[in-house]
Amino acid sequence: MDATAARILELGAVLLAAAAAGWLARRVSLPAVVGYLLVGLLISPFTPGVVADRGQLQLFADVGVVLLLFEVGIEVDVERLRREQRSLIWAAPVQVLTSTAVVGVVGLAAGLSLFGAALLGLGIALSSSVVIVNITRSRRRTTSSTTNAALLGWSVLQDVTGVVLAVLTLTLGGHGDRPVGLALVALAGFGVIVVVTARVLPVVLRRLRGDHDLFLIVSVATGLAVAGIGSALAELPLALAAFVAGFAITDSPDAAEARRRLLPFRDLLAVLFFVAIGTLIDPARLVAGFGWLVGLVALVVVAKVAPAYVLARIGRLDADPRQLAVGLGQVGEFSFVLASVGLAAGAFGEEVYAALLGAVAVTIALSTVIVRLIRAEPNADAARASPGEVKFDARRASSYPSGTRTRTSPVAAPHRGRMRRPGPRG
Repeated sequence: MDATAARILELGAVLLAAAAAGWLARRVSLPAVVGYLLVGLLISPFTPGVVADRGQLQLFADVGVVLLLFEVGIEVDVERLRREQRSLIWAAPVQVLTSTAVVGVVGLAAGLSLFGAALLGLGIALSSSVVIVNITRSRRRTTSSTTNAALLGWSVLQDVTGVVLAVLTLTLGGHGDRPVGLALVALAGFGVIVVVTARVLPVVLRRLRGDHDLFLIVSVATGLAVAGIGSALAELPLALAAFVAGFAITDSPDAAEARRRLLPFRDLLAVLFFVAIGTLIDPARLVAGFGWLVGLVALVVVAKVAPAYVLARIGRLDADPRQLAVGLGQVGEFSFVLASVGLAAGAFGEEVYAALLGAVAVTIALSTVIVRLIRAEPNADAARASPGEVKFDARRASSYPSGTRTRTSPVAAPHRGRMRRPGPRG
């Protein structure tokens, strides 16, 4: 058989297996992401049976996560949040800082370096956009519409805060071989490129709206190219550079249209991203680091769920604080990115890395199941809604793999704001 044909066959088989595993996961009330991770584990070199070409999967997975976070960045509208969800503006960043500090102190006590402890803390502090969207639109959901809106807004601000802290940590923490001064200059240079891109791209897209093929090519190529420049010039992880690029693009109908046309490609490749994570889980290392796994899951509860609950109470958010806190109680995409950086830099060992990957699967499963067991207060929406208020309907919300968010809440509407948290359904 032709070598190329064999690789294409393997890729198609992996996607079909992921689809089947995702469907089965949903039948037992788990997110499809758990099924994707399981497929990755089954075809990894660490388990008996078929072994997939991890290099090929990793390439597609990298493209998928770049497009995923590029689009997430496009959707962020902090100014809109400041106007309409004021308590979230301070509550979410405080939670990220608190969670990072608590986990970081524990990491230092466990023998990690300051750099490794900071990466671990950030990894635990940030939630999964994939799971947040699944919770807000699941047909089995028990969350109220106001809780859904708060979940989406909180997770967006987590990412914004987390990216700022991650960039500072990687730059000042000596990530890479460059002196700190040179690293800061390179980071500033990347910032200039991002700002120029943010000004030029909408203009170019506006001229190409009638040329659908060229519009799509420019949209995809911009996300990939800017992420690649950020990684090569500023030594940022591809995913973080892509998020920064998307975040800088000004809100416009052209940016919203670019996001919409990116969805099919992002959706397909993002599935391979989670499969690729599964291929990295080494059961032997996971057993060796079982204590770390238990500790990290416990830290998610103590350092993230508990502070989120308290802050939601203090901020008097229009949300059920129990559902909000539990809905945020998992780790996901950014955690994997930061874990990979930590492992490559020697900031922590294989056991900690395996435990963090294991915590991704465990906390995603626990969060999505437990949040459905918590019943929202009766008539919570009716009690909170003003007479003319337009409500948020999560069942009609934009989702992964494709779809559009209707004007159902102050954090929706692609043509007016960029708040939507995209991610795979399930």
